[in-house]
Amino acid sequence: MKDSLFNKEYIAPTLTIDMVIFQITNNRLNVLLTKRAQRPFKSTWALPGGYNAAGQTTLEAADAIMHRKVGLDIHSQLVHIEQLYTFDTVARDPRGHAVAVVYSGYGREIELDSPNQTAQFFDVSELPKLAFDHAKIIDYALQRLRNRIGYTNLAQAFLPKQFTLTSLQDIYQAVLDKPLDKRNFRKRITSLDMIHDTGRTTAGRAHRPAKLYAFNSTNIAVVDAERF
Repeated sequence: MKDSLFNKEYIAPTLTIDMVIFQITNNRLNVLLTKRAQRPFKSTWALPGGYNAAGQTTLEAADAIMHRKVGLDIHSQLVHIEQLYTFDTVARDPRGHAVAVVYSGYGREIELDSPNQTAQFFDVSELPKLAFDHAKIIDYALQRLRNRIGYTNLAQAFLPKQFTLTSLQDIYQAVLDKPLDKRNFRKRITSLDMIHDTGRTTAGRAHRPAKLYAFNSTNIAVVDAERF
């Protein structure tokens, strides 16, 4: 007896793109959300996303969606972009089977062009009620970020080209959401072949000038097998 699935008309699932964009503001990790204008989940906050049109790669679709929805150029305003995961649970969208290819992006001082405050950054620890399965997607992206920052040089995505060790520690603490011992942190960081002393110091401050450092490479790569 043939499987009943072979007797049914083939209906392709909808392909959508969502983006999880992180930045750090006031030493707090934030994620970008947009308020939905249509049903389902009208007026509910969600990850910025949309449909992947025929003839577009998923990254091209992500770029077009972000331009259209929040006025964000992902290639110039984000330091790093990577494909996070494909979420394909059949019942994740009440309109029907929708497969979501999700990208994660990281940047600093990201500027948005969103009328009526329909897009804004939220502290990851104080998120509003979210549409679809976006709470699970953000949690997955957050855990991925926390894992990767421990053994790669991904922290550079949140920093200017030159920075102090205090600023670098602030980034790690914001992402990991926990305090780190200053002495142990500096010992660990300086033991890695990840940053170098630029020979410059901060200026125009009341306190003693601090050394400025820079990452050895702008490419995101593994620097140590251990995690913080």
